[in-house]
Amino acid sequence: MSGTVKPGYVRPLDLKHGRVDLSHGSGGRAMAQLVEQLFLEAFDNEWLRQRNDQARFAVQAGRMVMSTDSHVVSPLFFPGGDIGSLSVHGTINDVAMSGARPLYLAAGFILEEGFPLADLKRIVASMARAAQDAGVPVITGDTKVVEQGKGDGVFVTTTGVGVVPEGIDISGDRARPGDRILVSGTIGDHGMAIMSQRESLSFASDIVSDSAALHTLVAAMVEAVPDIHCLRDPTRGGLATTLNEIAAQSAVGMMLDETAIQVEPQVAAACEFLGLDPLYVANEGKLVAICAPEDAERLLAAMRAHPQGQRAAVIGEVIADDHRFVQMKTGFGGRRIVDWLSGDQLPRIC
Repeated sequence: MSGTVKPGYVRPLDLKHGRVDLSHGSGGRAMAQLVEQLFLEAFDNEWLRQRNDQARFAVQAGRMVMSTDSHVVSPLFFPGGDIGSLSVHGTINDVAMSGARPLYLAAGFILEEGFPLADLKRIVASMARAAQDAGVPVITGDTKVVEQGKGDGVFVTTTGVGVVPEGIDISGDRARPGDRILVSGTIGDHGMAIMSQRESLSFASDIVSDSAALHTLVAAMVEAVPDIHCLRDPTRGGLATTLNEIAAQSAVGMMLDETAIQVEPQVAAACEFLGLDPLYVANEGKLVAICAPEDAERLLAAMRAHPQGQRAAVIGEVIADDHRFVQMKTGFGGRRIVDWLSGDQLPRIC
């Protein structure tokens, strides 16, 4: 057998046993291979095939919306998702919370030298599936490699753009006294899926992240109630922090009903075991909506008619309060303040 090598032959990436090295970020042949054989193959679309440093797309009628988010979750893989699908869902949701239709994504990767190419392929494939399922393509991106010990495997930054139709004005400063507060389902699933994985906790029922793209749910809600006042996905800091943010933006208070807020039994058990409050635990597939009282039942019905909102509930109302406190009526008949989170209850969960 001849030992000669064909002229111009380049050994393909070893996506089974290979690892990221500094040459994959150098701008040379190795980087071109990584882009060609991994990213382009996974995300393939008409914009990426042009191989430009930017993507050109037609601007649709309406107001453009843009959001960006960096993802540093640990562990990278968890029940119900991974850093790849999470990075797609998180940015799509941030765009959708304005009432916009998400259109396109950009992705940036910071890779650490020595990171297994098999894991990177798995992450990229997960991102590609999530983007395809959502109908929101990744049309441009960038990759950098840092020396071993100066990263943490992989960090992913995604930027999304979308368009808001005329007549839709959803913002955190529009909550008014008397408005109703709705949540699309159970809380705390994502954060406790991460923590259970970290702590090697097992329960009778597995805790699975709720990570999902919510733009079709939002579209159904906006169609039913165009004048939704506020939308927000309660990610870092959970439901409690999100409601405090809106209360501060709108200069109002809030009164919640503890019995209306749903927490899965296994999530509640994990929170109790770890000394955590589910109100402050991150979610990646739930949303908070605030609307006028006369629109609440119609909005709730639209949410429950959608697969991602079947367990939606009205959990409280907006009240006049110069102190901008978020309060809660407890199941025991008392009241307590649901304050801002002090410190970081759950680091590296998104």
